Order: sequence, then structure tokens, then C-alpha cells
Amino acid sequence: MNRTPTATAATRILDVPGARLYYEVRGTGPVLVLVGAPMDADSFAPAADLLSSDYTVLTTDPRGIHRSPVDDRDRDSTPEMRADDLARLLRHLDAGPAVVFGSSGGAVSALALVQAHPELVHTVIAHEPPLDELLDDRGQLRVKTDEIIDTHLAGDVVGAWRKFLALANIHMPEEAFQQMFAGERDAQTEADDYFQHAHMLRPTTRWCPDVTALRSALTRIVVGIGEESGGQLCDRTSRALAAELGVDPTLFPGDHIGFAHDPAAFVTRLRAVLRAA
Repeated sequence: MNRTPTATAATRILDVPGARLYYEVRGTGPVLVLVGAPMDADSFAPAADLLSSDYTVLTTDPRGIHRSPVDDRDRDSTPEMRADDLARLLRHLDAGPAVVFGSSGGAVSALALVQAHPELVHTVIAHEPPLDELLDDRGQLRVKTDEIIDTHLAGDVVGAWRKFLALANIHMPEEAFQQMFAGERDAQTEADDYFQHAHMLRPTTRWCPDVTALRSALTRIVVGIGEESGGQLCDRTSRALAAELGVDPTLFPGDHIGFAHDPAAFVTRLRAVLRAA
């Protein structure tokens, strides 16, 4: 993934209500948070390495995922809870106001952070947030999301991921799909998949942003869309958010996870966006 390590990450744990957050810190300079959901800190490591020459980069596993255990694994992980986790991390590090780049469910967490704690974020880049409630067909999307969850909980994990990708309108070669979802998988991956579908997917996709609060915040909000994401569900939701906020979407290299596929190109674009602030 074009990774060129530039810094050693300091790994730490922060106790928060109901969870223990694993996080990593790299580099020096202004604080830049890279956050996903369900993606963990490892997903952002190549980009974080590259950015650490200019920024103090904070990455984290969201509650319930990988190295961030929760006290109650039957409790949902909501955007508000994850936003509170990010706020506690920033205050713990005495690191606000910061730049926060959030992707997918992490973009929803970042927007919830702006609503609750705008003083901690001077710029947020919301990259492809799955805000289904902003779309006219949200009723159909709710039904299909529930089908994904029910399929996984019934034990058909491969079937659930097929339905997830179909709903997202993400096309993957069958060989790649089989390797990623149908092959042998370790216990942690299976646990993270279960938590994502059982306790993250529904509260994340049904979160409705307070557009008035976001527009009135002093925080600069950038809505990011992958150049190769045209026609995908998160392209639609991102464009809907940009329209609600009255801003033009900003294109980033690649698709929904372009930051992982080509971190060097993605970081180059991210730096340009931040310089334009």
C-alpha cells in the first residue's frame, strides 16, 4: 500500500465510560485525527506515517472494535458515544482544536463531535459518511440495512456481506470477495464484523445530522468523496450532506477506502485541502 514509515507510533490506552480506547500517536506539529468506524487504527497507519512529518497524528480503534474493548458487547455504539470518546481523547492529550479526518462511520463520528464539541475541532473532513436519512429512499435503505443485520445474526456472515456490498453499490471481483469474506478468518475479525453489523451499522446509518448546528459552527466542514465512488451509496449520501450544508464536495483519490489503497496520493490531496483552509 505504498507505505513508507516515517515515525514510530506510541501506543496507549484511555479509560472512557463503558470502554477502554486503544490509540496511537505519531509525529509532531498540529494535531490531526484520522478516524474510521468500523475501521481501526491499523487501516490508517500508512497515511498516518506519511502525515507524521507535518502533524501529530492521532489514530484509534473505535469502541468495540479490535483493541478497544467495551464493558457491554450487547450495547450499541452510537455516533454520540464515539464523538464523546474522541472528545475525551483530545482533552486527555490537551490537543484541541484539531483537524479531524473521518471516513465512513468515522465521518459520522466526526460530524457528531462538531455538533457536541465544536471548540475541539477547527476543521473536519467528512469523507463519505453513510448518512442514509438524508436520502429520499431512506425507508427502503432502513429495510435493507435490517436485512443485512438479520442475515448476519442468523449466522450467514458471507450472505450479510453480499447484501452489504449490494446496498452500498460496491462491486468487488468474486475472487477478492471470497478471499476477504469467505475464506478462513481469525477470531478478532469475526468479532469485529459481528459488532459492526449488530451494534454499529444501524445507529450510524440512521443518525441524522443537525444541519443548523453544523452550519452555525465555526468549524470548517469539508465533505469528501472518492473520485471512483460515483453511483455508490456513500457518494449519494455525501452529496446530499454537501447540498444541505451549502458547500461543494471535495474529491479525493480512489473510492470509499482510497486512503488505504493509495495512501501517498490520498495524503497529497489531504495536505492540499488543509493548506487551502
